[in-house]
Amino acid sequence: MDNKKKQLINQIKVVINNLENDYYNEITSGVLQLIYIRYKNALKSLEDNEDIRELNIIGGIRAYMDSYSDYQNPLLEELHKAENYIMNY
Repeated sequence: MDNKKKQLINQIKVVINNLENDYYNEITSGVLQLIYIRYKNALKSLEDNEDIRELNIIGGIRAYMDSYSDYQNPLLEELHKAENYIMNY
């Protein structure tokens, strides 16, 4: 596995872990559920070596910011890192 893919997978896992640990009650509906599902699907696709053109994690930051006014949330930084990795992959 190349280094860029490994970085991307690790960052996706960080986002998923943050969502599962910090937003457990909120990932069952709304925007956080959408972000969570997209990241879980992206992780599965990457681990199964599927076509990465189907990965749909870009826009999670915008979706979060449109729904919540917590612009200083540390989750946003993790989402930003993941989106940067996917754009560079």
